[in-house]
Amino acid sequence: MHAPDGFLNVGTAVTTGAISAGAVGASLRQMRTTLRDRQVPLAGLAAAFIFAAQMVNFPVAAGTTGHLLGGALAAILLGPAAGAVVVTVVVVVQALAFADGGLTALGYNVLNMAIVTAFGGYGVFALARRLLPGTASGVVAATAVAAGLSVPLSAMAFAIEWLFGATVPVPFDTVFGAMVGVHLLIGVGEGAISAMAVGAILAARPDLVHGARDLTPGQTADRARIGLRGVTIGAVLAATVLATVVSQFTASAPDGLERVGLDQGLMAEARDHPLASGPFAEYATDGVRNEQVSLAVAGGAGVAVTLLIGLGVGAAVRDRRTHGAAGDRRPTGV
Repeated sequence: MHAPDGFLNVGTAVTTGAISAGAVGASLRQMRTTLRDRQVPLAGLAAAFIFAAQMVNFPVAAGTTGHLLGGALAAILLGPAAGAVVVTVVVVVQALAFADGGLTALGYNVLNMAIVTAFGGYGVFALARRLLPGTASGVVAATAVAAGLSVPLSAMAFAIEWLFGATVPVPFDTVFGAMVGVHLLIGVGEGAISAMAVGAILAARPDLVHGARDLTPGQTADRARIGLRGVTIGAVLAATVLATVVSQFTASAPDGLERVGLDQGLMAEARDHPLASGPFAEYATDGVRNEQVSLAVAGGAGVAVTLLIGLGVGAAVRDRRTHGAAGDRRPTGV
């Protein structure tokens, strides 16, 4: 879903950029009330894990691959506002440091990959929670459904943008059918990965999962608990292994959007990335000849950067909340 520059026309790029900026700004403000202090480390960990997981493409059909989007996963762990911000961090870092996703395309990439998946996915999750048992297992099952459907929701968003911003004469219904069809398959992998991640956090620290905040202690009492330090170390190790080791075995075929672009001729107006000569462009480290080492260094750097930025955003939100609360307690007239 990382669209390159020139995929959609200038008007659509500007419009989606404005929508995304407004949505991210509103999400940052909402995080002040929804992100709990104990979840601040989880914001950085989620950003690092999603970045690493997006480096791993899995096969979904002949000649087509997919990778995690992560918006629904982040929303279920942190709340939809924080989830949208976390995935925005990942998308921006990928565009600026790894030449993955265009710069002028940031508006629609953030909208499709972060905002639609986080808020749309969480809406599906909330509905599924009403229909499934009110247990930890119900949360995991709802996660699988929501994450799986968040991917075709993202594909639908791109198709609608194509309706208004097409740069080549390919009909909307053709793009819509092709995008939704392949991304329904990718959604199966998204649902499985997200469910496993949420299940692991629920087993260790159910109190950290925003989507399970209504569960009573009795509904999670049979689950082991470990300290936040243990969760942090485990998540960092998982992200690092994904980005430096598992990524070495990723499927090399085009992902869903690229496959549709190649098959339907959407790539005709795509432009090269202006930062294609950057030190980590295309997830390769400049000056390192060994491909495996080059990929591992770039992946490790990406995990570190997204982790630090995610932690920084969470800490900044917490500090603003603390200062705002202190300001609210000032005596009148001071």
